[in-house]
Amino acid sequence: MPFAVLFPGQGAQARGMGGDLFDRYPGLTEFARDLLGYDLVALCRDDPDNVLSRTEYTQPALFVVNALHFFERERREERRADCYLGHSLGEYNALLAAGAFDFETGLRLVKKRGELMAAASGGGMTAVLDLPVEKLLDVFRQDGVEAVDLAGLNTDTQTVVAGPAEALRTAHAALARRGVRFVPLRVGGPFHSRYMDPARIEFEKYLKTFAFGELHTPVIANATGLPYRESEIVRTLCDQLVQPVRWSDSVRFLLDGGSPLECEEIGGRSLLKMVCQISEVFSS
Repeated sequence: MPFAVLFPGQGAQARGMGGDLFDRYPGLTEFARDLLGYDLVALCRDDPDNVLSRTEYTQPALFVVNALHFFERERREERRADCYLGHSLGEYNALLAAGAFDFETGLRLVKKRGELMAAASGGGMTAVLDLPVEKLLDVFRQDGVEAVDLAGLNTDTQTVVAGPAEALRTAHAALARRGVRFVPLRVGGPFHSRYMDPARIEFEKYLKTFAFGELHTPVIANATGLPYRESEIVRTLCDQLVQPVRWSDSVRFLLDGGSPLECEEIGGRSLLKMVCQISEVFSS
């Protein structure tokens, strides 16, 4: 039975996260504080300035907490993964776990990524519930909603869309007329959409200044739903900014092996719930 370790992304942050880990890894915690230029422990434990939900703070903080959870798992010599998956920001933790880069490099990458994504304001994201993606696209075609992109294919009936604020309001109206449930997400921009292309261009320049190591364990890429190719790490990470998170495709790729899939999620259960939903549909 294949065993996958999952890493959550933006949206999984919460005040108090990492509170039981920072004291166990004082060196890494101090290094992260110095690199980021602010008190990471205070941010995660207390969020005194109420900025933990801001992308430029969320992404480095969550990367560090995910990493410390993983290092603690390794220290306990728990079952080794056959593959890693991360949702959006969590993909950087998956690549860290697989040996693509070290903690310092990963933190530098997500710091830059968070800054670039935070600069992409003027839009947002919405989760559409209980509607297959094909029917969602039909709704948008019928009502002339053209400026909204698919940003996350989470399960067969949970899709995230992204776009400028006005386009999202039009999309919301189209969904409301049909009684479709939707939930606007608390993010600062239209992530994983065409509107992130300026960030993609800048991020590519930054990524090319780093060297990446050989992966000792497969990582399933958000942008493709397939295992990373080591020669295409830069391109795949750049594509992730402008392409939807293909979570359901990623899970189905593992299920296509014919064996039941066993998973463990670092620091939560939201991804496990999605895996269960995808597996139920896959096996039906």
